[in-house]
Amino acid sequence: MAGAGAGVSGSNSNDVVDGVEGFAVAVVREDAAWKVTALKPDALTDLDAAERQLRDLRSAGAVFGLLDVDEEFFIVIRPAPGGARMLLSDATAGIDYDVAADVLDALNVDVPDIDPDELDDVDPWEEGDLGILSDLGLPDAVMGVIVGDTDLYADEQIGMIAARLGFADELSRVLDSLGH
Repeated sequence: MAGAGAGVSGSNSNDVVDGVEGFAVAVVREDAAWKVTALKPDALTDLDAAERQLRDLRSAGAVFGLLDVDEEFFIVIRPAPGGARMLLSDATAGIDYDVAADVLDALNVDVPDIDPDELDDVDPWEEGDLGILSDLGLPDAVMGVIVGDTDLYADEQIGMIAARLGFADELSRVLDSLGH
């Protein structure tokens, strides 16, 4: 499976972490303002690392992470005292990506039993909490539409989330600084 370890090459988010490209950002809403910061690249391959980095932010406001893994799928992680809430945009990613399999495991959902050679013939589906950002202004029905648009790449779906919630400019600045 891709993304099994945590080796890093290079110096920015265009880095390849164990063959996995993409970006991971933390989004914080405090005092009616959004702040977006990059997470360390290992957040793309290590769910525990992503959760730890988000918990370390210790904000009084809302905190969540957005991970774009290989432009194939995205993960939303929202730390909570009783355990993180999560949304995986494509459950079939659990077949090829350890971080997606880890999300499914955390959600108590089995990795789909699909032959990897047949993945192109299977429509993706989400697993997790579509209402993960509803208290911030993104209703589960709208999240369902975003996740359901399989013609979009993961970064485009994340861009739609950012635009809907009002932090698109902040996200764009961080992604530009990372070379995305």
